[in-house]
Amino acid sequence: MKHRFPDHLTSARLLLRRLQPTDAPTLCSYRSQPEVARYQSWETFGPDDAARLLDDQQDRDIGVPGTWLQVAIVEAATGQLIGDCGLHCLADEPQQFEIGITLDHTQQGKGYATEALQCLLHHLFTALSARRITATTDVLNDPAAALFRRLGFRQEAHHIEHRPYKGTLTSEFVFALLAREWALRSQPA
Repeated sequence: MKHRFPDHLTSARLLLRRLQPTDAPTLCSYRSQPEVARYQSWETFGPDDAARLLDDQQDRDIGVPGTWLQVAIVEAATGQLIGDCGLHCLADEPQQFEIGITLDHTQQGKGYATEALQCLLHHLFTALSARRITATTDVLNDPAAALFRRLGFRQEAHHIEHRPYKGTLTSEFVFALLAREWALRSQPA
C-alpha cells in the first residue's frame, strides 16, 4: 500500500526527508568517495547520476511494490546532507521492505547510521505496518554487518560467491528483522 513519505522524520541528531534537487552536489560528493562506493553498485557518481536519481525520486511514494525510495539523512544541527537511506518495498509482498544506507565517509563511526535506521525502522513498523525488513551486505563490509546486528537483525543467510560484482564474485550476508522482534526490542526494560 503506497503512502506519502512524511515531510520529515526526526531523531535526536538527524532529520530524514525526501531528496531535493539542491542535494545534487552533496550526493555527488559523498557517493563518489572510494570508501563509500566500495560496497555500492556504482564506481563513480557524477552530476548526471545525481540528476537521474533525483528525477526518478520526484513524486515517489513509499510502499509502492517493486520500487525504491531514497531518503536524505540530514544532520539537524547544521542542515548538512550526510547520507541517504534506501527503502525498497518488495513487489510480491508489500509488507516487506529491504533497506540500505549510504553515509559520507567523514560522518561514519559517529552513530548516525544506527540513529537513521532506528528512525526508519520505527516508521516502517509503526506507520506502515511492515511485517519484515531485510538488508543485504557484502561479507567484507564489517561495519555494515555490525550495524544490522546492533539494530537487532538476525543473519538469515550467507551466500558464497553469490553474484558477479565489480570484476569478482561477491559473497553476501542477508539480515532480517520481524515486526514482533522490533516490538520486543522497543519495549522499555
